[in-house]
Amino acid sequence: MISRRLLRIKALMALYAFNRREDGNLAQGETELMFSIDKTYDLYHYLLLLVLELADIACEKIDQALLKRMPTPEDLNPKRRFIDNQLIAQLRKNLEFKKFIASRKLSWVNNSHIPRALYNKMIAWDVYEEYMMSETHNYQSDKKFIVKLITVLFSDSEDLQSNLEEQSIYWNDDMEYISAMIEKTLKKFKADSGENTHLMPLFKNEEDEEFVKILFRKAIIHQKKCSELIDKNTTNWEVERIALMDILVMQLAITEIFEFPEIPVKVTLNEYIEIAKYYCTSKSSTFVNGILDNIVKEIRDEGLFNKSGRGLVGEALTD
Repeated sequence: MISRRLLRIKALMALYAFNRREDGNLAQGETELMFSIDKTYDLYHYLLLLVLELADIACEKIDQALLKRMPTPEDLNPKRRFIDNQLIAQLRKNLEFKKFIASRKLSWVNNSHIPRALYNKMIAWDVYEEYMMSETHNYQSDKKFIVKLITVLFSDSEDLQSNLEEQSIYWNDDMEYISAMIEKTLKKFKADSGENTHLMPLFKNEEDEEFVKILFRKAIIHQKKCSELIDKNTTNWEVERIALMDILVMQLAITEIFEFPEIPVKVTLNEYIEIAKYYCTSKSSTFVNGILDNIVKEIRDEGLFNKSGRGLVGEALTD
């Protein structure tokens, strides 16, 4: 399932697009938000499909070597460990995976240079060499290699990242989060996992889906209220002079504080300060942190908090 951090980022990107468009169409903005999240789920399956593409290329190379006029002993006795990888075999048979790939028509056919480039990098990779030469041949070692293939080789490939960004603007910053999502998925696979084994759902639960929708919608509806709080707690700065992305990060943070009683304030602040480090200017996280701290203090002083349950974590309890 997509993490809350990535859902917050998706809401931020959708909020930025909404502000740039300036047509005030909230329904359209929400549709685009959910579309961007759906595209992230496509990427989850697309990267798993890339593993199968590499295995297909490996099979192709072995077949070509056998057709040589004078094949070498190595050609006649190829190392098949990667193409016989037990986890790859499970993915090929997984009904849920095959159904999704078919329904979305996901394929690397039009970008076949990427799997081939990654294959060349893989066979020169020391982790691959160690895996192929190891005397330990079991399900766990097969799974461990595929996890490393995705989380290390795929994640570090600038060619792959650039290609994904060209294919979809919605994939620009998803690789890190989707790699982690795939790792969690594969670690749950067992040697006896059959064709009906479930992959991860798009959302952890209905609560997560509602979270991102409400966060986006309420941030727009209460934009004026958020702007007033930011303006009031910004020393020597007018809201109009603050970078748009800084404002939107704070707008979402304020909205989350007010609209989600079960989320502790500390969690919200930490999340958006981390997001600001990546999506705003180099000094933004400190700037955003200072303003949000002032706003939280004002909200507490005026008794406007409505936290409950887990959301009370970190709050001073009064008699």
